[in-house]
Amino acid sequence: MTSSPLLFTVRRCQPELVPPAAPTPREVKLLSDIDDQECLRFNMPIIFIYRHEPSMIEKDPAKVLKRALSQTLVYYYPLAGRIREGARDKLMVDCTGEGVMFIEAETDVTLDEFGDALHPPFPCFQELIYDVPGTNQIIDHPILLIQVTRLKYGGFIVGVNWNHAIADATGLKQFMNVWAEMARGAHQPSIQPVWRREILMARDPPRVTCNHHEYEQILSSNINKEEDVAATIVHHSFFFTLTRIAEIRRLIPFHLRQCSTFDLITACFWCCRTKALQLEPDEEVRMMCIVNARSRFRADHSPLVGYYGNCFAFPAAVTTAGKLCGNPLGYGVELIRKAKAQVTEEYMHSLADLMVIKERCLFTTIRSCVVSDLTRAKYAEVNFGWGEAVYGGVVNCVAGPLPRATFIIPHKNAEGEEGLILLIFLTSEVMKRFAEELDKMFGNQNQPTTIGPSFVISTL
Repeated sequence: MTSSPLLFTVRRCQPELVPPAAPTPREVKLLSDIDDQECLRFNMPIIFIYRHEPSMIEKDPAKVLKRALSQTLVYYYPLAGRIREGARDKLMVDCTGEGVMFIEAETDVTLDEFGDALHPPFPCFQELIYDVPGTNQIIDHPILLIQVTRLKYGGFIVGVNWNHAIADATGLKQFMNVWAEMARGAHQPSIQPVWRREILMARDPPRVTCNHHEYEQILSSNINKEEDVAATIVHHSFFFTLTRIAEIRRLIPFHLRQCSTFDLITACFWCCRTKALQLEPDEEVRMMCIVNARSRFRADHSPLVGYYGNCFAFPAAVTTAGKLCGNPLGYGVELIRKAKAQVTEEYMHSLADLMVIKERCLFTTIRSCVVSDLTRAKYAEVNFGWGEAVYGGVVNCVAGPLPRATFIIPHKNAEGEEGLILLIFLTSEVMKRFAEELDKMFGNQNQPTTIGPSFVISTL
């Protein structure tokens, strides 16, 4: 997707509800105390882009996907229900079997007209994910909103607006995989979905046994510069080739060089962002990394295989702006690694207890940012029969509860070079300084003062 918006018109059919293909249990299921925290009560849009497949020429993707969706909902029947709110804001799913919202659409543009670089931020995503009036509220509305848009001369785009309170990125990928299996002719899921939300319910009595710095409420000494409402927020994608990543790795001490690429890119982002914000040296800054906790539970918790609820935390690495900017990059890497290592089974139980004790408080947004690693989700592997997606994942830095998330996304450029996209948002002036700091990290002191061409591949 180029930075210049592609103008096109999408013609939508009337939205319809797709129910499960067979009768399903009529019951009420409680969400976990991780699911129903305040920061997850929003709808998150993602898209999947598919090329024309000659062997599927006789098949209409909208009809194939709608039929397979109905079959999938027999197994994921809570998704066909509605979220209700009970006492003390407790969320639950009323398994009514009403169905998910489905919209069939078509457009008169080809996939080639979108350009070679199909990656976020996508300036046209509102055309591809229809926001049915009222569905931006999660209570008493469809849990999934799906639009299948046929492209001219073949190919199609699947836009999914999903309620984050009922599933995390891993859970959604599991659902998408089953939906794709059904579309390819399967009669049942290869991995059976597991509800078991009681695993992440608060204990009785609840007791906070771990430090949860991400939920500490702190006072702001000045305007949070990256979210200054008077400034223009922009979204940029920065492309890190494998060569660039290797260069960053050489900037940290030898004993840290086995760290994950996520830790490396996140530390780089944190340092450059903090410098770009021009904070006072004694101001506290936080980097919160989303950690999938499924593997952190004991082996006897086999129900987590197939568990599609929210099972993650975002532990915070905390330091001051002066220390982060005044130390080598390895300092930030080490803080991030230590923060992520905090996430254990006990940490998750402590977090669920905290949500009950603090009444589902929001994490702090002051001088904080959240980074999510989408490299392991592998959304592009979702195959409905037309092959893997050209792109699968987020459309921009989602405007859920502040702060918006920053994403690390796998990508291959038009020349076939593999690497990672860092999708971020900042005010326009801070973004300009961020790009300058990023170039300085690589010794590119003489780059022009516009956004650094050596990294930026897309802007919105």
